[in-house]
Amino acid sequence: MNDTPMWTPSAGRIAAANVTSFREAAARRWNVELPDYDALYAWSVAQPEQFWTSVWEDGGVIGERGERVLVDGDRMPGAKWFPDARLNFAQNLLRSRDAHDALVFWGEDCEQNRMSHGEFYRAVAHFTEALREQGVQKGDRVAAYMPNMPETVIAMLAAASIGAIFTSASPDFGVQGVLDRFGQTEPKVLVACDGYFYGGKTIDVLGKLGDIVRQLPSVKRVVVVPYVHAEHDMTQVPHGVMWADFIAPFHFVDNIAFEQLPFDHPLYIMYSSGTTGVPKCIVHSAGGTLLQHLKEHRLHADVRPGDRLFYFTTCGWMMWNWLVSGLAAGATLLLYDGSPFASDNQILFDYADAEHMTHFGTSAKFIDAAAKFGLKPRETHSLASVRAMMSTGSPLVPEGFDYVYRDIKADLQLSSISGGTDIISCFVLGSPVLPVWRGEIQCRGLGMAVDVWDDEGRPLRGDKGELVCTKPFPVMPIGFWRDDDGAKYQAAYFERFPDVWCHGDFCEITGHGGLVIHGRSDATLNPGGVRIGTAEIYRQVERLPEVVESLVIGQDWPPQAPNDVRVVLFVKLREGLTLDDALVARIRQTIRDNTTPRHVPAKVLQVADIPRTKSGKIVELAVRNVVHRRPVKNQEALANPEALAYFRDRAELAE
Repeated sequence: MNDTPMWTPSAGRIAAANVTSFREAAARRWNVELPDYDALYAWSVAQPEQFWTSVWEDGGVIGERGERVLVDGDRMPGAKWFPDARLNFAQNLLRSRDAHDALVFWGEDCEQNRMSHGEFYRAVAHFTEALREQGVQKGDRVAAYMPNMPETVIAMLAAASIGAIFTSASPDFGVQGVLDRFGQTEPKVLVACDGYFYGGKTIDVLGKLGDIVRQLPSVKRVVVVPYVHAEHDMTQVPHGVMWADFIAPFHFVDNIAFEQLPFDHPLYIMYSSGTTGVPKCIVHSAGGTLLQHLKEHRLHADVRPGDRLFYFTTCGWMMWNWLVSGLAAGATLLLYDGSPFASDNQILFDYADAEHMTHFGTSAKFIDAAAKFGLKPRETHSLASVRAMMSTGSPLVPEGFDYVYRDIKADLQLSSISGGTDIISCFVLGSPVLPVWRGEIQCRGLGMAVDVWDDEGRPLRGDKGELVCTKPFPVMPIGFWRDDDGAKYQAAYFERFPDVWCHGDFCEITGHGGLVIHGRSDATLNPGGVRIGTAEIYRQVERLPEVVESLVIGQDWPPQAPNDVRVVLFVKLREGLTLDDALVARIRQTIRDNTTPRHVPAKVLQVADIPRTKSGKIVELAVRNVVHRRPVKNQEALANPEALAYFRDRAELAE
């Protein structure tokens, strides 16, 4: 265990933190002793009705809470939160109409614009009325095939103000990938861009959009947002109308009639990654999403009114939905579309300085890549405003912590966070009042009864096991779309341990009360029957300067009559390098020296690229299927499906 934390909040910062005032207010409100975070966490799990009532009050939720907080609280799934409540999600995000920034947008192409709260509110009002004119009602679906830009947020809030369900995909999805998603959820209105910019390229999507719409009979109107073209051939897009023309008749509207809806009214349909089949359609409630995000923004990220919140994300990743909820905490949203390495790799750090970013959200892969590029923002940028840096998408290795504090900024809260699309939020994340320990996620989320269990359902400490949540929480999905009897939902999370959410992460709780994620449970390796987390190997391999990225699988061995697995490691090397015996030996020795002999791969092979999902997660399962000559059912879910070809028919694997 590490002896010294990498960062410790000052007494002043602890005193000023939202979670400190929340803890003190809750202690008075409920007449309980809550001297520190550990006590607050224990109370939040033991007394969920009191805790979530306090979250509602602390967040200033607009709506009627009702008398009952939790019904059937012993059922999981099946518990009902705030069954008498009425609220509107959009109303809680559109609290202000002043002249301060609500949204700031930067595009890779150097486009920049901003909207005040007043302008933003009116834009949502106009779009809301246009949707009503199209006959959109409660429960209808509004879909977006859009970059992370202001119009996407406007469309989402307009849909939510009516009680329609919003669903989205990023414009880098191919036609079949979009149909696999929207074909299941059948939107009435589709909002789409004409194209996008990435890596110095302009990518037109109107042709794809036409193909999509012709195969989505549910769509009655397509609203096209101009972004990359000055002129548009709308004959390509059935039912198409330009954004400005869509809202033009409603510019006189200044107020929104927010529908007051039940707490569990559906807000979003999210999609699983879909790399093993057609994506699951996960339905999230308005009330659960709002309360959970208020808790995470205010109490864990310490977002305050006037803060400027950024997360590098696309609209196909749940972090977009998480980012947008920052409006409810009073933050200005900093939106970005394009490559995170534009402008000589400096674009995101330039953005941080220019727009006084307070919260810098990104992925572990970005941090790792920045380190390998040799970027030292601490020397090239001020970053004076940045109080917190958040990382997710994959485990942030200890060396990533070193890099952030050495080369980005020494005095900030580094929050490695983990949860997922399944809960549109986090199980484990950061706290502004706790120290940051090297390689560890700071804490379990308040109100989340998170534990680590062995295969027999016994709690573990200091050893690896399954991440579980043993009690209901408000942001549990309503269910899966078109899963009327709940069978698929039950099988996805509650089959392993009855009445307990099993998330599928292989992890451990440390002596500091933090967590370390070792990889996905379904991707763990089992050589000789011993479970090994893939992140343990990635950490060692990617320390080597020659290695850009790696992917590891367990291959059934021997292939003719498999009774064990062997570890096979694939590496993507720096441009111009070739894997030779000396580098293979160094890779193996590095793994052996820092882990165990069981971690050492039987085979190390070079590939030109590593396949990943649209949100940047590497796909061990897809590669494992390819190696075992099993089909990969939904390659449309991959950002670079062509990379799978590197893993087919590798003669070396038979040796």
